[in-house]
Amino acid sequence: MTTPTPTFDLDALDTQALLDRAHLHQDAGDHRTAVRFLAQAATHEPRDTAILTELALAQFHTAALTAAEATARQLITLAPTDAYGHLLLGRTLARQSRHREALPHLRLAVAMSGQWADHLTESETRA
Repeated sequence: MTTPTPTFDLDALDTQALLDRAHLHQDAGDHRTAVRFLAQAATHEPRDTAILTELALAQFHTAALTAAEATARQLITLAPTDAYGHLLLGRTLARQSRHREALPHLRLAVAMSGQWADHLTESETRA
């Protein structure tokens, strides 16, 4: 069941209100609507890596892979040592069957975190 689309002006909401609404939709499993709120929050705070992380993940969940890739690239440009950002980019590329491109990001994510080796192994097998 999807949550009804909001009928108010997203531009009128402050960043925290946008995030609160995005979290409500995420909790309800409505990632598509959450993306709208998170994208607007990212417009308000374009260098906020926490918002960009949430946005990339929500885009990934909705299979908006081109958008998720762009957001993840923006994230790792701002925070090159963000292991989860590299994981998001690697998984997004892998989901598009771009395993060779995913490998460097997945390797970095695993090296920095000590986690997620299963994602790396899967892309190594498919590359």
